[in-house]
Amino acid sequence: MVALIVFYLHVVTFAAVFTKRWQEEGLKEGVLGVIFMALIFFVGWSMASFIVKMVMPAGGLGQVFDNDATALTLLTCAEAVFYYFYFRRGSGETGGTATFG
Repeated sequence: MVALIVFYLHVVTFAAVFTKRWQEEGLKEGVLGVIFMALIFFVGWSMASFIVKMVMPAGGLGQVFDNDATALTLLTCAEAVFYYFYFRRGSGETGGTATFG
C-alpha cells in the first residue's frame, strides 16, 4: 500500500512538472523534465534499495512496510529535498518560495 501511494505521488508530480514546463517553455522542455525526473527516480530507487538492504533485516519492518516500501519512502524524501532546490526560482524572483519551473 505504501508503494502504491509513493507511485501515485510520483505520477502526479510528473504530470505537474510536465504541464508547468510545457506551458512556460514548450513541449520539449516538458518532456525533458519528465525524463529527468524518471531517471532520478529509477537510479535513486536502486540506490535506496541497496542502502535499505544493508541496514534493515530481510523482512523489513512488517507486512505493510517492507524493504521496497522503505526504499521508496527514503527515495521520496530525498527527491523532495532535491526537487525543492532544483525547481525553485531564485530567492530574488519569487521571495524564496518553491515553485516549478
